[in-house]
Amino acid sequence: MRKTIIHPWTKEWEVAYNQEQRLLKELLKDELVDIFHIGSTSVPAIGYAKPIIDILIVVKEIEKVDRYNESFRKVGYEPKGENGITGRRYFPKGKENRTHHVHIYQVGNEHIRTHLDFKMYLIAHPEDAKAYGELKLVLARQFPEDHHMYQEGKQEFVNELVERAGSWRANR
Repeated sequence: MRKTIIHPWTKEWEVAYNQEQRLLKELLKDELVDIFHIGSTSVPAIGYAKPIIDILIVVKEIEKVDRYNESFRKVGYEPKGENGITGRRYFPKGKENRTHHVHIYQVGNEHIRTHLDFKMYLIAHPEDAKAYGELKLVLARQFPEDHHMYQEGKQEFVNELVERAGSWRANR
């Protein structure tokens, strides 16, 4: 079982994203529409995160992504298919010591907007971002050996933030 390790936010995460996005842009160049740094490592005000870079990639046709599985393997990613989310292709890197999570969706998929709204909401609302970071710290201390319980513990708060983010975007 993966351990829950939380680190203080660092600019190195942006550097790591920039390096990886260049690699991924080249790998998916024929299908790529856009690429974004998402998740807690992309929002400094959160203050704390697991040191895993989440990357959102938007492609023209999701089915064509499967043709790139071997190319992803060659650069250290493990193709996981939809991995529980219809219309997504998911690629973690780093096995038990994960360094990156790549989430790929086809243009128009609702999850793209949800991820981007979540990030922009937290950037615009640093008090909520800070509360999220503090919750991460508490849960990581409570469940250092149980990543599943850590994830479960923050899910209600994340759902609330996703709802706030959607309302915030709709009212802007």
